[in-house]
Amino acid sequence: MHLPYKLRFLPSQIVTVTVLLTLLLFIPQIWLNWQAYYHFNSITKNEFQLQKLSDKIIYFDEVLTMSARMNAVTGDLTWEQRYRQFEPQLDVIIKELIKLAPKTYENEDTKKIDAANQQLVRMEYQSFDLVKNNQKQAAQLLLSSREYETNKHIYADGVAKRNRNISLQLQQTVAEYRQRIFWAILESIISLIILIPAWLLVLNLLQEYLKAKKIAQAALEEANYILEMQVATRTKKLKQKNIQLEQTLQELQNTQVQLIQTEKMSSLGQLVAGVAHEINNPVNFIYGNLIYVREYIQQLLTLTNLYQQQYPHDNPEISILIAQIDLDFIIDDLPKILSSMTVGTDRIREIVLTLRNFSRLDEAEMKPVDIHEGIDSTLLILQHSLKGKSEQQEITIIKDYGNLPLVECYAGGLNQVFMNILSNAIDALRQQKMEQLKQEIKQHPSFITIYTEVKNQECVVISIKDNGSGITEEVKTRLFDPFFTTKPIGKGTGLGLSISYQIVVDKHKGKIKCVSAPKKGTEFVIEIPIKQIRQANILTKPDSKARECL
Repeated sequence: MHLPYKLRFLPSQIVTVTVLLTLLLFIPQIWLNWQAYYHFNSITKNEFQLQKLSDKIIYFDEVLTMSARMNAVTGDLTWEQRYRQFEPQLDVIIKELIKLAPKTYENEDTKKIDAANQQLVRMEYQSFDLVKNNQKQAAQLLLSSREYETNKHIYADGVAKRNRNISLQLQQTVAEYRQRIFWAILESIISLIILIPAWLLVLNLLQEYLKAKKIAQAALEEANYILEMQVATRTKKLKQKNIQLEQTLQELQNTQVQLIQTEKMSSLGQLVAGVAHEINNPVNFIYGNLIYVREYIQQLLTLTNLYQQQYPHDNPEISILIAQIDLDFIIDDLPKILSSMTVGTDRIREIVLTLRNFSRLDEAEMKPVDIHEGIDSTLLILQHSLKGKSEQQEITIIKDYGNLPLVECYAGGLNQVFMNILSNAIDALRQQKMEQLKQEIKQHPSFITIYTEVKNQECVVISIKDNGSGITEEVKTRLFDPFFTTKPIGKGTGLGLSISYQIVVDKHKGKIKCVSAPKKGTEFVIEIPIKQIRQANILTKPDSKARECL
């Protein structure tokens, strides 16, 4: 069916009119139905409650009568107590019944029932008094008298009649509400008959709308698919370029680190070599001439002794001079001075040798090296930092060296690793002491423990541990990143541990790890293979035991 063009409505208008009509028809119906249901439910509950209360009244009335008569027969005061216990409960139930059905207590029968009830109570109270006066026979006659039975019959018939009246009223009310519910349901059915065609029209419109929407959604999905393909292609290209940029950046960083390392080691090597050379030449000159000086002085002392023996009476001037210069003291002290000078020159030569061992400029290739010698050389270089200054406490070095064999490695590179780790440990301990009170500093001395051992006969382990404040997990994850440092600006470049990682892992195929926690100190553990396996051996023997320590 098609309407003329002028009578056609928009789909939105049809839906709006249908919804409004539904609301206008159904909301009043729902309210009426709910109200009818609510009242009907209330009536049902009241009927149940009234029936329950009526049964209780009959029950308590029988209990009171029985208690009064048993009291008259037995003379036991317990029955009177029971009577007086249940009497208030009966009054409460009667009051509740009056609240639920007040109309039933507003007729002439109610007055008769109340009068009979009062007369019964009076007679029962009188029987209690007779029993107390030991007149049980009179009490029994009173409770079995015609007057008592008549009032009892009037009260019982009145209560029964009242219960029937309550039931009739409830039945009438229920019938009225049932009729209301019937008309409400009938009106609901008529409303449904009116609304069904309207909603069928709305459903037809919704189907057409969903069909058009499905077609539009398919076109949109196709356009999205084409767009996603284009975006995926461009994203893939961008990812490739990003990977290339990251690789280039990583290579630049590695190159920068290597350049800085090379320049640093070259400058340090030149400085150490120059200092060692400049000190070594005059020290060798002094050390070499000390032998002849000792020999010449010994000869002069021998000559002086011989002269004193041959010419015991010297010239007065000579005697005065001997006394002034204290010749005996000179003869005794001069050999000691020569010995101390020899010890001093030996110490200077040892320091020069240590400096040369630390730089290792003459060892560009891997050679068997004594690891302990490199550690001791590094400690000698850092000796001025370990000593206490003013308020700073001296840092104690605890050496727990194992019996290590010669290790094939780049000695200069490993010395640099030791230098970086020990310098960081010293800085951490100094920073911790700055934050502590003087009393805490005395109670908690600073120390660095160096431990070495052989592991699995294939690797050597070097552990350098301090009792500083430790580091957090967040810092540990970035510890070996280039240019990452927790030191203030100007005090750290962030290259020390990164270079150490490259030296240990890349150059020596070893491992380096950090074990630390806040307030637990920091430990760096280095593992270096005793023998370096060449690339050819690695390719032919992939399961070699030397790889177990990597």
